[in-house]
Amino acid sequence: MESNEMRDQITIEDENGQTKDYSVEALFDMEEHSYALLSSNEDTILMRVEDEADGQYLVGITDPEERDSILYAYEIAVDANPAD
Repeated sequence: MESNEMRDQITIEDENGQTKDYSVEALFDMEEHSYALLSSNEDTILMRVEDEADGQYLVGITDPEERDSILYAYEIAVDANPAD
C-alpha cells in the first residue's frame, strides 16, 4: 500500500474527554466478535465493535490477555494471506 493512500479516519474520545484521530488499519471478525485495528502517529490500538439498536460503538479491550491473543491470531492470518 502506498503511504499517501487515504484511509478511513475515526475520532476516539477517551474517558477524560480527550479526542484523538486514528486511521482504520483493519476491520475483522474473530471468535464471534468484530474488531477494529486503529493507528495514529503515536500508537496503535485494538477495539471491539459492539452492535446496539441505535448503531455500532467501539469499546476498548481492557484484558491484556484477550488483546494479545486477538492480535496474535490477526498477525497469523495476515502472514498467511499477505496483501499485494
